[in-house]
Amino acid sequence: MKKVILALTLVVLIVCASVMMFACKSSDEYVYKTQKEAYKYAAMDTLKVGAIMVGDETEGYTKAHMDGINAAIEQVKAANPGKNIEVIWKKKIGEDATCATACEEAIAEGAKLIITNSYGHEFPIRDVIYENPQVMFVSMTGDLAKVSGWSNWKNAFTNIYEARYVSGCIAGLKLRQLIDDGKISADNKDANGNIKIGYVGAYPYAEVVSGYTAFYLGVKHVVDNVVMTVQYTNSWFDFDAEKQTAASLISSGCVIIGQHADSEGAPTACEEAFTSGKTVYSVGYNVSMLKAAPNAALTSASNNWDVYYSYLFSKMLAGEEIATDWSAGYTSIATNNSAVACTPLGNSAANGSVAYATAIKEAIVAGGKVFDCSRFTVNGEHLTTYTGAYGMNGAECIKSYDKADGTKGYYFDESTLRSAPYFDLRIDGITEITKE
Repeated sequence: MKKVILALTLVVLIVCASVMMFACKSSDEYVYKTQKEAYKYAAMDTLKVGAIMVGDETEGYTKAHMDGINAAIEQVKAANPGKNIEVIWKKKIGEDATCATACEEAIAEGAKLIITNSYGHEFPIRDVIYENPQVMFVSMTGDLAKVSGWSNWKNAFTNIYEARYVSGCIAGLKLRQLIDDGKISADNKDANGNIKIGYVGAYPYAEVVSGYTAFYLGVKHVVDNVVMTVQYTNSWFDFDAEKQTAASLISSGCVIIGQHADSEGAPTACEEAFTSGKTVYSVGYNVSMLKAAPNAALTSASNNWDVYYSYLFSKMLAGEEIATDWSAGYTSIATNNSAVACTPLGNSAANGSVAYATAIKEAIVAGGKVFDCSRFTVNGEHLTTYTGAYGMNGAECIKSYDKADGTKGYYFDESTLRSAPYFDLRIDGITEITKE
């Protein structure tokens, strides 16, 4: 999930294929040595967990992880009387050498499981993982565990793109209502008559691209004539930058603002614009944004992290093998609960949104394809093959399926070859603006 100029993708893949034991990460040349010894799974009565968090409870993304960990502990203890889970919290840990130090401190305190919750955490801790083969490490949103070949390193993420799509459908219903009520003005349209929506993104990584594309396709599921501008802040969490970016998108005429950024900055900008008389609504991420935007917030795409953490803690206590790449969405390998969701709807959501969202979710569970290639184009073409996804070493990411009429359909098969998103296509209808 690094920013890569598409024209250079083939070159990067060739280099990665020729250097077998190197990480395919920009100019990084870390050598994955043969593991000292295989990880030995063993049942235990008490599990000590080192939770390395990029933020704290004041930041939505980390709060969601902390809530998931705490909920999972209660679930697992209730299902396993006599078992115990203790957490060693390390908060506001950057994606640098301080992460390695935090891991080492947790291990010194007895941690047998280390969880890091930010993508950039996985790079500075590789030596720590190698030097501690009997400590299990899980990099949430990471993508290097399988590459390393080390049995004590795992990656996990959710199919958040599914909830992004559903939240986009909710936004689309609101947009349809605004059209029917005559509240879309000329300023809200481009030169071709398409309605403008916006998106505040953190970085141009595949994780963000996958999410905003799913959101856009969800909106288009209801209202087809929309275009979207994505503007990056170059930060996962920056309230002021996110607020300013949203305000800029609103001033350009965007009537819906989505986000893949962790603060309440964008919803706050939407609420201020709404109360000043502008037609604009917010779709957030991680947590409900109703407190920040009681009038403008429609919903937020969110993760139910307790689904994975319950699975992880249960496996560790039982001494059972853990999946190298775990991912789940509206269906889960761990429990009957979904790993993704949309938060409760705001009062401004269009009538019928709950029933509509439920029907879309059920369609996804039944096998509906969020990234159905018939619903988007790249440079004017519907794709039937794509082997250029960054970090996937030429794997075919587009699969076929049999349609009801007997013909072949095609879809981008997200988060099955690897848990971390690898959808990095730039589809027609979306414009990116990178912060200078």
